[in-house]
Amino acid sequence: MDSDTVVAPRTIRGALLGATGATRPYAVSRPLEILDLQLAEPGPGEVLVRIEAAGLCHSDLSVVNGSRLRPTPMLLGHEAAGRVLQLGAGVSDLAVGQRVVMAFLPRCGECAGCRTDGKLPCLPGSAANNAGTLLGGERRLSHAGAPVHHHLGVSAFADHAVVNRFSVVPVDDDVPPAIAAVLGCAVLTGGGAVINAGKPGPADTVAIVGLGGVGMAALITALSLDVAGVIGIDSVDAKLQQALKLGAGAVYTPDQAVDQGVRANVVIEAAGHPRAFETAVRITAPGGTTVTVGLPSPDQLASVSPLTITAEARTIIGSYLGSAVPARDIPFYAQLWREGKLPVESLISSTIRLDDINEGMDTLADGQAVRQIILFD
Repeated sequence: MDSDTVVAPRTIRGALLGATGATRPYAVSRPLEILDLQLAEPGPGEVLVRIEAAGLCHSDLSVVNGSRLRPTPMLLGHEAAGRVLQLGAGVSDLAVGQRVVMAFLPRCGECAGCRTDGKLPCLPGSAANNAGTLLGGERRLSHAGAPVHHHLGVSAFADHAVVNRFSVVPVDDDVPPAIAAVLGCAVLTGGGAVINAGKPGPADTVAIVGLGGVGMAALITALSLDVAGVIGIDSVDAKLQQALKLGAGAVYTPDQAVDQGVRANVVIEAAGHPRAFETAVRITAPGGTTVTVGLPSPDQLASVSPLTITAEARTIIGSYLGSAVPARDIPFYAQLWREGKLPVESLISSTIRLDDINEGMDTLADGQAVRQIILFD
Protein backbone atom coordinates (compact mmCIF):
# COMPACT_ATOMS: atom_id res chain seq x y z
CA MET A 1 0.00 0.00 0.00
CA ASP A 2 1.28 3.46 -0.89
CA SER A 3 2.34 5.49 2.17
CA ASP A 4 0.04 8.33 1.08
CA THR A 5 -3.05 6.10 0.85
CA VAL A 6 -5.78 7.08 3.31
CA VAL A 7 -7.54 4.04 4.77
CA ALA A 8 -11.20 4.51 5.67
CA PRO A 9 -12.03 3.78 9.33
CA ARG A 10 -13.46 0.36 10.14
CA THR A 11 -17.09 0.35 11.35
CA ILE A 12 -17.45 -1.55 14.61
CA ARG A 13 -20.34 -2.26 16.96
CA GLY A 14 -19.85 -1.26 20.58
CA ALA A 15 -21.34 -0.01 23.85
CA LEU A 16 -20.84 3.76 24.10
CA LEU A 17 -21.23 5.60 27.40
CA GLY A 18 -22.37 9.14 26.62
CA ALA A 19 -22.34 10.44 30.20
CA THR A 20 -21.85 9.15 33.73
CA GLY A 21 -24.26 9.13 36.65
CA ALA A 22 -27.34 7.52 35.06
CA THR A 23 -30.12 6.48 37.42
CA ARG A 24 -30.91 2.86 38.13
CA PRO A 25 -32.18 0.52 36.92
CA TYR A 26 -29.79 0.74 33.99
CA ALA A 27 -32.10 -1.56 32.04
CA VAL A 28 -34.46 1.45 31.94
CA SER A 29 -32.06 4.45 31.80
CA ARG A 30 -29.76 2.58 29.36
CA PRO A 31 -26.54 4.59 29.83
CA LEU A 32 -24.69 2.26 27.44
CA GLU A 33 -25.92 2.63 23.87
CA ILE A 34 -25.16 -0.10 21.36
CA LEU A 35 -24.29 1.56 18.06
CA ASP A 36 -21.86 1.73 15.17
CA LEU A 37 -18.56 3.53 15.77
CA GLN A 38 -15.52 4.16 13.62
CA LEU A 39 -12.16 2.60 14.42
CA ALA A 40 -9.03 3.87 12.70
CA GLU A 41 -6.19 1.66 11.53
CA PRO A 42 -3.51 0.77 14.12
CA GLY A 43 -0.66 3.25 14.17
CA PRO A 44 3.00 2.55 14.94
CA GLY A 45 3.37 0.29 17.96
CA GLU A 46 -0.35 -0.60 17.93
CA VAL A 47 -2.41 -3.71 17.22
CA LEU A 48 -5.89 -4.34 15.82
CA VAL A 49 -7.68 -7.09 17.77
CA ARG A 50 -10.95 -8.87 17.06
CA ILE A 51 -12.56 -9.20 20.49
CA GLU A 52 -13.75 -12.71 21.37
CA ALA A 53 -14.81 -12.24 25.01
CA ALA A 54 -15.10 -9.36 27.48
CA GLY A 55 -15.95 -9.35 31.17
CA LEU A 56 -18.16 -6.93 33.12
CA CYS A 57 -16.14 -5.54 36.03
CA HIS A 58 -16.74 -3.02 38.81
CA SER A 59 -14.17 -0.76 37.16
CA ASP A 60 -16.63 -0.43 34.27
CA LEU A 61 -19.58 0.04 36.62
CA SER A 62 -17.73 2.75 38.54
CA VAL A 63 -17.51 4.82 35.35
CA VAL A 64 -21.19 4.25 34.59
CA ASN A 65 -22.31 5.34 38.07
CA GLY A 66 -19.84 8.23 38.26
CA SER A 67 -17.79 7.05 41.25
CA ARG A 68 -14.72 6.87 39.01
CA LEU A 69 -14.39 9.98 36.88
CA ARG A 70 -13.41 9.41 33.27
CA PRO A 71 -13.86 11.59 30.18
CA THR A 72 -16.90 10.88 28.04
CA PRO A 73 -18.06 9.82 25.54
CA MET A 74 -16.16 6.62 26.22
CA LEU A 75 -16.26 3.09 24.90
CA LEU A 76 -16.00 0.98 28.04
CA GLY A 77 -14.56 -2.49 28.64
CA HIS A 78 -11.09 -3.47 29.82
CA GLU A 79 -11.14 -7.19 30.69
CA ALA A 80 -11.00 -9.06 27.39
CA ALA A 81 -9.31 -11.45 25.00
CA GLY A 82 -9.23 -11.68 21.23
CA ARG A 83 -7.30 -12.45 18.05
CA VAL A 84 -4.71 -10.21 16.42
CA LEU A 85 -5.95 -9.04 13.02
CA GLN A 86 -3.37 -6.45 12.06
CA LEU A 87 -0.01 -5.22 13.32
CA GLY A 88 1.01 -1.57 13.26
CA ALA A 89 4.46 -0.49 12.15
CA GLY A 90 7.22 -1.65 14.46
CA VAL A 91 5.29 -4.52 16.08
CA SER A 92 7.32 -7.62 15.28
CA ASP A 93 6.86 -9.89 18.32
CA LEU A 94 3.19 -10.81 17.67
CA ALA A 95 1.59 -12.72 14.80
CA VAL A 96 -1.69 -12.21 13.00
CA GLY A 97 -4.16 -14.79 14.33
CA GLN A 98 -2.52 -15.00 17.75
CA ARG A 99 -4.77 -14.94 20.82
CA VAL A 100 -4.01 -12.11 23.24
CA VAL A 101 -5.21 -11.04 26.67
CA MET A 102 -5.86 -7.36 27.26
CA ALA A 103 -3.91 -5.65 30.06
CA PHE A 104 -5.76 -2.57 31.29
CA LEU A 105 -2.63 -0.81 32.54
CA PRO A 106 0.02 -0.77 29.83
CA ARG A 107 3.64 -0.79 30.99
CA CYS A 108 6.21 1.16 29.00
CA GLY A 109 8.98 -0.76 30.76
CA GLU A 110 11.18 2.29 31.21
CA CYS A 111 9.63 4.74 33.72
CA ALA A 112 10.18 4.88 37.49
CA GLY A 113 6.90 3.04 38.09
CA CYS A 114 7.84 0.20 35.77
CA ARG A 115 11.16 -0.18 37.56
CA THR A 116 9.36 -1.19 40.79
CA ASP A 117 8.57 -4.68 39.43
CA GLY A 118 4.81 -4.16 39.65
CA LYS A 119 4.55 -2.32 42.96
CA LEU A 120 3.77 0.99 41.26
CA PRO A 121 1.86 1.50 38.01
CA CYS A 122 3.46 2.72 34.81
CA LEU A 123 3.49 6.53 34.87
CA PRO A 124 2.79 7.12 31.14
CA GLY A 125 0.25 4.28 31.22
CA SER A 126 -1.62 5.84 34.13
CA ALA A 127 -1.60 9.26 32.49
CA ALA A 128 -2.99 7.80 29.25
CA ASN A 129 -5.69 5.89 31.12
CA ASN A 130 -6.79 9.05 32.94
CA ALA A 131 -6.89 10.98 29.67
CA GLY A 132 -8.83 8.29 27.82
CA THR A 133 -6.12 7.66 25.22
CA LEU A 134 -3.86 4.84 24.17
CA LEU A 135 -0.36 4.71 25.65
CA GLY A 136 1.07 6.99 22.97
CA GLY A 137 -1.63 9.62 23.48
CA GLU A 138 -3.73 8.67 20.45
CA ARG A 139 -7.47 8.13 20.08
CA ARG A 140 -8.46 5.68 17.37
CA LEU A 141 -12.22 5.75 18.06
CA SER A 142 -14.87 8.16 16.80
CA HIS A 143 -18.62 8.45 16.43
CA ALA A 144 -20.44 10.75 14.00
CA GLY A 145 -17.14 12.51 13.35
CA ALA A 146 -16.37 13.24 17.03
CA PRO A 147 -13.58 11.57 19.03
CA VAL A 148 -14.46 8.81 21.51
CA HIS A 149 -12.28 8.13 24.55
CA HIS A 150 -10.68 4.75 25.22
CA HIS A 151 -11.31 2.99 28.53
CA LEU A 152 -8.06 2.00 30.24
CA GLY A 153 -6.35 1.70 26.87
CA VAL A 154 -8.62 -1.15 25.79
CA SER A 155 -12.34 -0.32 25.09
CA ALA A 156 -13.34 -3.96 24.75
CA PHE A 157 -17.15 -3.65 24.79
CA ALA A 158 -17.00 -3.82 21.01
CA ASP A 159 -16.26 -6.42 18.36
CA HIS A 160 -12.85 -4.87 17.53
CA ALA A 161 -10.28 -2.70 19.31
CA VAL A 162 -7.03 -0.94 18.47
CA VAL A 163 -4.64 -1.01 21.41
CA ASN A 164 -1.00 -0.32 22.13
CA ARG A 165 1.32 -3.32 21.91
CA PHE A 166 2.00 -2.97 25.64
CA SER A 167 -1.73 -3.47 26.33
CA VAL A 168 -1.76 -7.10 25.19
CA VAL A 169 -0.14 -10.32 26.37
CA PRO A 170 -0.12 -13.38 24.07
CA VAL A 171 -1.48 -16.72 25.31
CA ASP A 172 -1.62 -20.14 23.69
CA ASP A 173 -4.69 -21.28 21.80
CA ASP A 174 -5.57 -23.88 24.43
CA VAL A 175 -6.75 -21.07 26.73
CA PRO A 176 -10.40 -20.41 25.74
CA PRO A 177 -11.48 -16.79 25.14
CA ALA A 178 -13.61 -16.46 28.30
CA ILE A 179 -10.83 -17.88 30.49
CA ALA A 180 -8.24 -15.69 28.80
CA ALA A 181 -10.37 -12.58 29.33
CA VAL A 182 -10.72 -13.18 33.08
CA LEU A 183 -6.97 -13.70 33.41
CA GLY A 184 -6.42 -10.07 32.37
CA CYS A 185 -8.25 -8.37 35.23
CA ALA A 186 -9.97 -10.51 37.87
CA VAL A 187 -7.18 -13.07 38.15
CA LEU A 188 -4.35 -10.62 37.57
CA THR A 189 -5.70 -8.33 40.30
CA GLY A 190 -7.00 -10.85 42.83
CA GLY A 191 -4.27 -13.41 42.33
CA GLY A 192 -1.59 -10.75 42.45
CA ALA A 193 -2.97 -9.33 45.69
CA VAL A 194 -2.27 -12.72 47.23
CA ILE A 195 1.00 -13.72 45.54
CA ASN A 196 2.71 -10.39 44.85
CA ALA A 197 1.47 -8.29 47.77
CA GLY A 198 0.30 -10.62 50.56
CA LYS A 199 2.99 -13.29 50.03
CA PRO A 200 1.54 -15.85 52.47
CA GLY A 201 3.71 -18.68 53.76
CA PRO A 202 2.80 -22.29 54.57
CA ALA A 203 1.85 -21.44 58.17
CA ASP A 204 -0.40 -18.50 57.19
CA THR A 205 -4.17 -18.31 56.96
CA VAL A 206 -5.56 -16.14 54.13
CA ALA A 207 -8.95 -14.37 54.35
CA ILE A 208 -10.73 -12.71 51.43
CA VAL A 209 -13.22 -9.91 52.18
CA GLY A 210 -15.55 -9.45 49.19
CA LEU A 211 -16.15 -12.38 46.86
CA GLY A 212 -16.83 -10.69 43.55
CA GLY A 213 -14.70 -11.45 40.51
CA VAL A 214 -11.47 -10.13 42.00
CA GLY A 215 -12.12 -11.55 45.46
CA MET A 216 -13.07 -14.99 44.19
CA ALA A 217 -9.97 -14.95 42.00
CA ALA A 218 -7.93 -14.17 45.11
CA LEU A 219 -9.62 -17.08 46.88
CA ILE A 220 -8.85 -19.67 44.19
CA THR A 221 -5.29 -18.37 43.96
CA ALA A 222 -4.82 -18.74 47.71
CA LEU A 223 -6.26 -22.26 47.46
CA SER A 224 -3.65 -23.09 44.82
CA LEU A 225 -0.86 -22.29 47.29
CA ASP A 226 0.54 -24.21 50.23
CA VAL A 227 -1.13 -22.22 53.03
CA ALA A 228 -2.66 -23.20 56.35
CA GLY A 229 -6.21 -22.22 55.43
CA VAL A 230 -8.43 -19.98 53.31
CA ILE A 231 -11.48 -18.03 54.59
CA GLY A 232 -14.19 -16.37 52.49
CA ILE A 233 -16.15 -13.33 53.71
CA ASP A 234 -19.13 -11.77 51.93
CA SER A 235 -22.67 -10.63 52.66
CA VAL A 236 -24.20 -12.68 49.82
CA ASP A 237 -24.92 -16.27 50.87
CA ALA A 238 -24.63 -17.68 47.34
CA LYS A 239 -21.07 -16.41 47.12
CA LEU A 240 -20.22 -17.93 50.51
CA GLN A 241 -21.59 -21.28 49.35
CA GLN A 242 -19.55 -21.07 46.16
CA ALA A 243 -16.42 -20.35 48.19
CA LEU A 244 -17.08 -23.48 50.25
CA LYS A 245 -17.53 -25.57 47.09
CA LEU A 246 -14.23 -24.26 45.77
CA GLY A 247 -12.44 -25.38 48.93
CA ALA A 248 -12.55 -22.55 51.48
CA GLY A 249 -12.16 -23.91 54.99
CA ALA A 250 -14.70 -21.49 56.46
CA VAL A 251 -16.98 -18.66 55.35
CA TYR A 252 -18.59 -15.77 57.22
CA THR A 253 -20.59 -12.64 56.71
CA PRO A 254 -18.63 -9.51 57.69
CA ASP A 255 -20.55 -9.21 60.98
CA GLN A 256 -19.98 -12.87 61.81
CA ALA A 257 -16.26 -12.57 61.10
CA VAL A 258 -15.90 -9.62 63.47
CA ASP A 259 -18.25 -10.92 66.18
CA GLN A 260 -16.66 -14.38 66.24
CA GLY A 261 -13.13 -13.00 66.41
CA VAL A 262 -11.90 -14.41 63.11
CA ARG A 263 -8.21 -13.70 62.52
CA ALA A 264 -6.01 -14.30 59.50
CA ASN A 265 -2.36 -13.58 58.77
CA VAL A 266 -3.03 -12.21 55.28
CA VAL A 267 -6.35 -10.48 54.57
CA ILE A 268 -7.33 -9.34 51.07
CA GLU A 269 -9.96 -6.58 50.81
CA ALA A 270 -11.57 -6.83 47.38
CA ALA A 271 -14.97 -5.19 47.81
CA GLY A 272 -14.05 -1.56 47.16
CA HIS A 273 -16.04 -0.26 50.13
CA PRO A 274 -14.74 1.48 53.27
CA ARG A 275 -16.70 -0.85 55.59
CA ALA A 276 -15.08 -3.84 53.88
CA PHE A 277 -11.67 -2.24 54.42
CA GLU A 278 -12.47 -1.74 58.10
CA THR A 279 -13.53 -5.38 58.39
CA ALA A 280 -10.32 -6.52 56.72
CA VAL A 281 -8.20 -4.50 59.15
CA ARG A 282 -10.23 -5.74 62.15
CA ILE A 283 -9.67 -9.41 61.34
CA THR A 284 -5.96 -9.16 60.48
CA ALA A 285 -3.91 -11.06 63.06
CA PRO A 286 -1.07 -9.43 65.01
CA GLY A 287 1.95 -9.22 62.76
CA GLY A 288 -0.27 -9.79 59.75
CA THR A 289 -0.80 -7.98 56.47
CA THR A 290 -3.93 -6.32 55.11
CA VAL A 291 -3.92 -5.94 51.31
CA THR A 292 -6.52 -3.63 49.80
CA VAL A 293 -7.29 -3.89 46.09
CA GLY A 294 -10.82 -2.46 46.07
CA LEU A 295 -11.47 0.99 44.57
CA PRO A 296 -14.13 2.88 46.55
CA SER A 297 -15.43 6.27 45.55
CA PRO A 298 -12.77 8.95 46.20
CA ASP A 299 -14.97 10.73 48.77
CA GLN A 300 -15.46 7.63 50.94
CA LEU A 301 -13.43 7.33 54.14
CA ALA A 302 -12.62 4.48 56.52
CA SER A 303 -11.79 4.48 60.23
CA VAL A 304 -8.96 2.38 61.68
CA SER A 305 -7.05 2.38 64.95
CA PRO A 306 -3.43 3.51 64.54
CA LEU A 307 -2.71 2.12 68.02
CA THR A 308 -3.68 -1.38 66.91
CA ILE A 309 -1.50 -1.13 63.82
CA THR A 310 1.48 -0.04 65.89
CA ALA A 311 0.99 -2.27 68.95
CA GLU A 312 0.35 -5.39 66.87
CA ALA A 313 3.03 -4.64 64.27
CA ARG A 314 0.55 -4.84 61.41
CA THR A 315 1.13 -3.91 57.75
CA ILE A 316 -1.42 -2.36 55.38
CA ILE A 317 -0.60 -2.55 51.66
CA GLY A 318 -2.34 -1.01 48.67
CA SER A 319 -2.15 -3.18 45.56
CA TYR A 320 -3.24 -1.84 42.18
CA LEU A 321 -3.72 -4.45 39.44
CA GLY A 322 -2.41 -7.03 41.89
CA SER A 323 1.03 -5.39 41.88
CA ALA A 324 1.41 -7.27 38.62
CA VAL A 325 3.65 -7.22 35.61
CA PRO A 326 1.11 -8.57 33.06
CA ALA A 327 3.67 -9.95 30.60
CA ARG A 328 5.15 -12.02 33.43
CA ASP A 329 2.06 -12.91 35.46
CA ILE A 330 -0.62 -13.73 32.87
CA PRO A 331 1.38 -16.70 31.46
CA PHE A 332 1.95 -17.87 35.04
CA TYR A 333 -1.79 -17.93 35.80
CA ALA A 334 -2.52 -19.55 32.43
CA GLN A 335 -0.13 -22.36 33.36
CA LEU A 336 -1.77 -22.79 36.79
CA TRP A 337 -5.14 -23.08 35.00
CA ARG A 338 -3.66 -25.54 32.49
CA GLU A 339 -2.40 -27.73 35.34
CA GLY A 340 -5.84 -27.78 36.97
CA LYS A 341 -4.69 -25.76 39.98
CA LEU A 342 -6.64 -22.57 39.22
CA PRO A 343 -10.31 -23.18 38.29
CA VAL A 344 -10.83 -19.87 36.48
CA GLU A 345 -14.06 -21.17 34.91
CA SER A 346 -15.61 -21.10 38.40
CA LEU A 347 -15.45 -17.30 38.29
CA ILE A 348 -17.78 -17.07 35.28
CA SER A 349 -21.37 -16.59 36.47
CA SER A 350 -22.95 -16.33 33.03
CA THR A 351 -22.41 -15.38 29.41
CA ILE A 352 -24.45 -12.55 27.90
CA ARG A 353 -24.86 -10.67 24.62
CA LEU A 354 -23.53 -7.17 24.05
CA ASP A 355 -27.15 -6.03 23.69
CA ASP A 356 -27.79 -7.08 27.31
CA ILE A 357 -24.98 -5.01 28.80
CA ASN A 358 -27.21 -2.54 30.68
CA GLU A 359 -29.06 -5.38 32.37
CA GLY A 360 -25.67 -6.90 33.14
CA MET A 361 -24.61 -3.70 34.88
CA ASP A 362 -27.71 -3.95 37.09
CA THR A 363 -26.80 -7.52 38.01
CA LEU A 364 -23.27 -6.42 38.80
CA ALA A 365 -24.44 -3.46 40.90
CA ASP A 366 -26.76 -5.76 42.88
CA GLY A 367 -23.82 -7.98 43.81
CA GLN A 368 -25.42 -10.99 42.17
CA ALA A 369 -22.60 -11.95 39.83
CA VAL A 370 -18.96 -12.94 40.05
CA ARG A 371 -18.13 -12.47 36.36
CA GLN A 372 -20.50 -11.99 33.44
CA ILE A 373 -18.81 -12.53 30.10
CA ILE A 374 -19.89 -11.02 26.79
CA LEU A 375 -19.15 -13.46 23.98
CA PHE A 376 -18.69 -12.07 20.48
CA ASP A 377 -19.27 -14.11 17.34
